Amino acid sequence: MFSIALPTGRLAKDMVPLLAGTPYELPADPGKTRKLILEVPERGLRYILVKPSDVGVYVARGVCDVGIIGKDVLAEEDCDVFELLDLKTGACTLCVAAPADYEEDTGRALRVATKYTRLTREFYQSIHRETEIIKLHGSIEVAPLLALSDVIVDLVQTGTTLRENNLEVIREILPSSARLIANKASYRFKQKEIRAITDVLREKTEQGL
Repeated sequence: MFSIALPTGRLAKDMVPLLAGTPYELPADPGKTRKLILEVPERGLRYILVKPSDVGVYVARGVCDVGIIGKDVLAEEDCDVFELLDLKTGACTLCVAAPADYEEDTGRALRVATKYTRLTREFYQSIHRETEIIKLHGSIEVAPLLALSDVIVDLVQTGTTLRENNLEVIREILPSSARLIANKASYRFKQKEIRAITDVLREKTEQGL
């Protein structure tokens, strides 16, 4: 059985058109089914639906042979996997955002609210800016509005949520999109299967889905 880890949430809706019309077409819509394991025995495929932040874990530990994961999560989690292909879907950008009237006080540590603590720390270290990083798990935009932080670091796709909360992008850190990743052992021992799915998805990506 060839196992594929797929993310729930934001990227899930992009997986259906990405895989449609290919030998890897999903047997059910991830956004509509409550099943977390979808098997297609006649094709020797098994799909595992997990939280985006867990895709890399399932692939790195060999539970799944390949997976689809956002570049932002891949970089944040520093997963020990092979990155095979940019699927050019789910595009967004990891950004620093602040209130529209924000003026930075360079005389003290910058308070940054984010769930991307690793990438945030690396970015501010690269520009030699002292920070106090505040880890949050959701509703990041609220933090500067309630003076919990000065700025936030979060994914921005359309910018609508920022605008509705009177925030604006002041720096871009990392462009992100969905990536195909592979377990390192599977890449060695299941080369044929991994090459096949990579070629199919590359062709689909080049066709613009």
